[in-house]
Amino acid sequence: MTADSVQSLIDQLHEEAALDLPDAETPEVGIVMGSDSDLPTMAGGQGKRPGASAALAEELGFAEQTDYENPPEARFTFETFVVSAHRTPELMYAYAETAEQRGLDVIIAGAGGKSADLPNMTASIAYPLPVIGVPVQEKSVDSVIGMPQGAPITAVDAGKSFNAALTAAQILSRQHPELRERLVEYHRDLQEGVGDVSRDLHELGTPGFKDAYWEE
Repeated sequence: MTADSVQSLIDQLHEEAALDLPDAETPEVGIVMGSDSDLPTMAGGQGKRPGASAALAEELGFAEQTDYENPPEARFTFETFVVSAHRTPELMYAYAETAEQRGLDVIIAGAGGKSADLPNMTASIAYPLPVIGVPVQEKSVDSVIGMPQGAPITAVDAGKSFNAALTAAQILSRQHPELRERLVEYHRDLQEGVGDVSRDLHELGTPGFKDAYWEE
């Protein structure tokens, strides 16, 4: 028996799929995770490095879409759900099954533990929609990447959902030149940062650089 809260989400996903809204009004990227305990990895914060949500929102100008029928003004958007492969398999199936009809172009799926099945199960159900798997922990890597031939998934290293978001944007950029420019600008900023640090290290010398940059 499906819990009422889960069933309401399943119904919502199918209702959204039936609306057939224009692409510009639907999220391009879906972020799903097996538990809200994965949120620090998938979004960032709580001592974690920036995650997929931060990469999309802060670096690439995406907005998070929380209301399917009233999208934000930003051209590129993403959505976020908790979808457990083991505790709510019906919800996982409904999410993956309706993803393309609801306008998603790529899914980022993160899960932890030794049985991190959400990314690869989502990839199987949502096929041919691309899915990028994020092993939340090192022990999740084998589970996420262990797909048989003919059942593809793209995956990043453990905990690096930020890179998953960049990969999702790279996929989208083949159809959206504006997004390609944002990616190029982000990479250029990274290069500038390395150049600035290198020059300061050279000109200040190691002791001066440590005094200027390192906190005691």
